[in-house]
Amino acid sequence: MKPSLPQGTRDFAPDTVRKRTFILDTIRHVFELYGYQPLETPAMENLETLIGKYGEEGDRLIFKILNNGLDHVSKKDQARNDFEKLLEGKNVKGITERALRYDLTIPFARYVAMNHRELAFPFKRYQIQPVWRADRPQKGRYREFFQCDADVVGSDSLLNEVELAQIYIEVFARLGLVHYELRLNHRRILTALAELCGGPQLMNTIAAAIDKLEKQGPEKVKAELQQKGLNREQLRLVDDYLGISGSNDEKLTALKDLFSESDAGNRGVDELDYVLRSIALASVGNPTATGPVVDPTLARGLDYYTGIIFEAKPPPTVQLGSIGGGGRYDDLTGLFGVPGIPGVGISFGVDRIYDAMEELKLFPESLHISTQVLFFNLGEAESRAAFGLMQELRSADIRCELFHENAKFEKQFRYAEKKNIPYVVIIGEKELSAGEAQVKDLRNGTQVGVGFDELRKVVADRFISGLVH
Repeated sequence: MKPSLPQGTRDFAPDTVRKRTFILDTIRHVFELYGYQPLETPAMENLETLIGKYGEEGDRLIFKILNNGLDHVSKKDQARNDFEKLLEGKNVKGITERALRYDLTIPFARYVAMNHRELAFPFKRYQIQPVWRADRPQKGRYREFFQCDADVVGSDSLLNEVELAQIYIEVFARLGLVHYELRLNHRRILTALAELCGGPQLMNTIAAAIDKLEKQGPEKVKAELQQKGLNREQLRLVDDYLGISGSNDEKLTALKDLFSESDAGNRGVDELDYVLRSIALASVGNPTATGPVVDPTLARGLDYYTGIIFEAKPPPTVQLGSIGGGGRYDDLTGLFGVPGIPGVGISFGVDRIYDAMEELKLFPESLHISTQVLFFNLGEAESRAAFGLMQELRSADIRCELFHENAKFEKQFRYAEKKNIPYVVIIGEKELSAGEAQVKDLRNGTQVGVGFDELRKVVADRFISGLVH
């Protein structure tokens, strides 16, 4: 059998895992700086928990899990009939009752609905786990990938949106990602556009089409809306809306003018204006902060958003989709019978952030270093002494290892170079008698003798201090 992987999944080699861990630790640290608590939910949910929450297209991308025992003699005929119904797009409990989670937001809403009596509101949680989507694999789009979410529920204050925008700004600054773009829009503005085009019932239709603008272009978007029943005048209104441009203030003024008679539109513009001004004040004195951009074409096709929506785009030199997104969903728990709990959240796309940082060469060089010190194995007595000294270094959080066998110098040096180990400690018969080790820096070729009793301090102070642990 030729070994292979399912399409849209990947193995992660040690170097890749270290880089991903760097991203995850950075995001986790910033989440906790802002008072968010960790949470984890199961990889699979009941299918009824997920279906109907992501729109028609999202529902099609949910990985369904077949029930056990479908091959049993007593179930075969019914299973065949049920499977045909499943292929028609119907959900048949006899075939499947569970699915892999599509995102982290709906499972979080389910958790809040189940535990709302015990939670202290506002409840701020972050969650870092894999999700699965039956999408067509391509660059930057995988069937299994990690999401990093931060959500706060139980508060309708716009200060939450301000802080979530600041989290994006802080994380990207710490990762060294500059020239990214943080886009903002408001679902009420899209509702106002739908009202202008004939009624709020058109909102999801218009939002779903606009959400494809970047991939398909304006002509295909208008063709889709025409196919959905919009007339020439309605299409002209959509075209005018999509043509809004300029600075943030100019865009807000244009939106205000376009929706001057709409309560929803005015509220959306006012809330965007408040959040933008608050972010600007919070970023005073921070030269690395990149201000958000109002983007009327941002739609975020998921049905559950109700307020401000976010999307983070990578630097323009990197050809990837969004590296983050989110928004307000004021009644998501109502889907599970617990209405009246407002919420807002954002997500980081770790896999795309990794691809962007790799392409831009932003990872610190120190991440390539796993073992910091290799002790050569030059004989039984020498290796016993080396092992004791190695344990002393490990107690000082210095990562080290002893070569697994007594081998020629060339082989052990080659191993150190291949693993990118910066220092080797050599203890031969002569060094053992003198109680002194030779410490060699493979990066510049320098070598010094260090007494056994000083090895831990000297290695930590003189050598390892220059490396990131």
